Amino acid sequence: MTHEKERETVEVESVQTGVRIVAAAMAGACSIAMGQASPSPATKRAHAETSFDVVVHAPYVETAELFGPEGERAWAGKHWDPQFIFPDAPRDEQGAVFTIQHGPLQAVWVIAQHDLAARHFQYVYFIPETMVCTIDLRFTPVDAATTKVHVTYARTAVSPDGDEHVAAMSDDDRKAGVKWQAAIDRYKSGLDAPHGH
Repeated sequence: MTHEKERETVEVESVQTGVRIVAAAMAGACSIAMGQASPSPATKRAHAETSFDVVVHAPYVETAELFGPEGERAWAGKHWDPQFIFPDAPRDEQGAVFTIQHGPLQAVWVIAQHDLAARHFQYVYFIPETMVCTIDLRFTPVDAATTKVHVTYARTAVSPDGDEHVAAMSDDDRKAGVKWQAAIDRYKSGLDAPHGH
């Protein structure tokens, strides 16, 4: 095995280990937030899934750049301000960890999947004592200058307060496709984008 291949293997294993550690930490944080090791069988928390499509008038490679935490700054609005914990220099890469302020609440985000070749990104974020969310993005080139992005939000509450947040945020998710489309279209046409998540 060449030194280049060995280094790539070590980097991939390091990212995978980092993602597993963050996932374990998130699971532990959720358990602590709930005040127990796991919810009782009788406790049912709110869960909602919402999907929508956005069409970006750009080739896939250019479109993909718009859907990383750094790339999203271009169109998602002023409230989208990721603060990176890892890596030190902000980069859109698998295993990256950052925070986002959601009103009075702070969410911890992880880039769980950032596979350019497979055209698949996935984010996981949690708001302590409130909810866990996954955001799954799948890219489909329509033609050389157009890319469809299929977005799925899956939100799960981890507390009674979280139940209310899941209901409210899922309602916003159902409107997000139109907002994202308008913001991206404005950005692509050279105007400032007023909307985001």
